[in-house]
Amino acid sequence: MKKIGFIGTGNMGYPMMLGAIKAFGAANVSFSAKTEKTKEKVTKETGVASAKDNAALIQECDVIVLGVKPQFFHEIYGDLKKFMTPKKMIISLAAGVTIQNMRDEIGENIKIVRSMPNTPAMVGEGMTCVSFSDHAFTEEEKEIVDRFFTSCGRYQVIPETLMNAAICANGSSPAYVYMFIEALADSVVKYGIPRAMAYELVAQTVLGSAKMVLETKEHPGRLKDNVCSPGGTTIAGVSALEEFGFRNAVIKATDACYEKATRL
Repeated sequence: MKKIGFIGTGNMGYPMMLGAIKAFGAANVSFSAKTEKTKEKVTKETGVASAKDNAALIQECDVIVLGVKPQFFHEIYGDLKKFMTPKKMIISLAAGVTIQNMRDEIGENIKIVRSMPNTPAMVGEGMTCVSFSDHAFTEEEKEIVDRFFTSCGRYQVIPETLMNAAICANGSSPAYVYMFIEALADSVVKYGIPRAMAYELVAQTVLGSAKMVLETKEHPGRLKDNVCSPGGTTIAGVSALEEFGFRNAVIKATDACYEKATRL
């Protein structure tokens, strides 16, 4: 069994690390962190032993997961260039850092998997988009990638040219969903529903609605129509959303997200 090492255990690296532990076992996972305090905290929470530093981690692991923010990649390129070999594999979780960016810094012969996960991976319901470098990945490596990402939810393999669009679709969009949940909960608290109950009512409704799309394969518009009885309460609400630009606001958010992603 190949060993998986994490450089970075923050908001994205930590949930993915939990998935790796579930899929491969704590004994086959390692990590590095800048401070001893972080190392002690993560080890206490997960049972995973930390490496001395990034260099040691890269040498002892076969799969290196880069969970640091894009602006800090320059701090780890030196160790990656020195200790990575064609028998090892990199999985990047960072937005805006292309496969070619990494190859330019580390070497052309390194196998790289670029991914765009999201924070619901923390509860095993993440959605990740994945792109492979143009190397001959072994069946074992492909299986590791599959087990790694399915341990956190679902994933789709896409051309890397679509990765910035994927950031909009799954990477950043949980924030919009949380805003929708908060706003809808506020709107019913206004009419007397206790706040904790409002959050549960709305969050479960969002979860169930998403599951309907995934499992029935019905077009979201048809599912929406099924709720909208003629002359009823739902179509009145839908009409108000259209009047105040609900769809346009979502599209504009995606435009802003995409523009920012292309500048990273």
